[in-house]
Amino acid sequence: MSTDTLVLKDQFPGLAGNWHYLDTGATAQKPQAVIDATVNALGRDYATVHRGVYARSADMTLAFEAARRKVAAFLGGHEDEIVFTRGATEAINLVAQSWAATNLKAGDRILLSVLEHHSNIVPWQLLRDRTGVEIDVCPLTEDGRIDLEAAERILTPAHKLVAFAHVSNVLGSVLHVEHAAKLAHAVGAKLLIDGCQAAPRIALDVAAMDCDFYVFSAHKLYGPTGIGALWAKKATLDAMPPWQGGGSMIDRVTFEKTTYAPAPQRFEAGTPMIVEAIGLAAAIDWLTAQGLDRAERHERDLAARLRAELGKRNDITLFGPADSVGIVSFAMDGVHPHDLGTILDEEGVAIRAGHHCAQPLMDHLGVPATARASFGLYSDDSDIEALMKGIERTRRIFG
Repeated sequence: MSTDTLVLKDQFPGLAGNWHYLDTGATAQKPQAVIDATVNALGRDYATVHRGVYARSADMTLAFEAARRKVAAFLGGHEDEIVFTRGATEAINLVAQSWAATNLKAGDRILLSVLEHHSNIVPWQLLRDRTGVEIDVCPLTEDGRIDLEAAERILTPAHKLVAFAHVSNVLGSVLHVEHAAKLAHAVGAKLLIDGCQAAPRIALDVAAMDCDFYVFSAHKLYGPTGIGALWAKKATLDAMPPWQGGGSMIDRVTFEKTTYAPAPQRFEAGTPMIVEAIGLAAAIDWLTAQGLDRAERHERDLAARLRAELGKRNDITLFGPADSVGIVSFAMDGVHPHDLGTILDEEGVAIRAGHHCAQPLMDHLGVPATARASFGLYSDDSDIEALMKGIERTRRIFG
């Protein structure tokens, strides 16, 4: 373990006690800087935003909107293109219930892929049930990437939306977003990217990627739960109707008619996630200081080392590409992933075991569940060693 990694681990109170946390893909541990920012926002600095005329409210409003600017810069967009949501799930639902419900009709088509998280499947099914749009599913390549050659063959002018994961939460495979955008736009479709697993470990530039919607959640990015963001081009947001009504999203209300605030405020009904936004801004500051290039390199290296160790065993099946980023899913012969996870927990190792909210992908892989180890910037070789030791103990128990 390098001194550099030790220093990083010391910043994470949740990792105390030599706990080997390999479930960052589900949610990341929080550095002290984020905890401090959140505590101060909830205590010493707390006030409402946008409404108060007193000084602390004005200060908190400035901090809240500064967080929006920080998210915009992190994604390579502009502050009036950022909508705060409860997370990526709500962001996708917002697009489905506002943009898609307004622009799509029976006979239009949406293209998803086999590896999508349920949050990028179910909202479109709900839309299908209401409007009659059709859903197509893009297959994967043999090593678990979204098959863009197949996507090109599937796409027609009837397709109005393509919705893909930037990084698979099960396989760690990375989408070539620019290529996907070119294919979608060639038939007049918009491209939505689920960036939950990409944002914590890949430098992002929505302008260069040329996508139309990008979503992510803060809690996977070393920030708090309960907040995420939707990025969309300003012209797209301006043309979208609000999807929830209440305070903050209005211009003027009468019983005869209500007019709405401009985007993005029209999509943020009610008192916003004040504390969470401050925490997200702190998480972006922390991650940016560490470096996204460093994060990607570090987590790719750890994934490659783990795949090499697991590959030495004849009782392990590996899933996904050899160059997966930060995520390794596998199955152990004769051992259910839940049993493996329970025994590993006794060894002080935390992994994810289950279908990872990707049941169609499990069906494709021919397994009910997988074990998943996922890395963060605080992960190191000692975590891999502890995992392999726990796997060996599991084999001895199961024979």
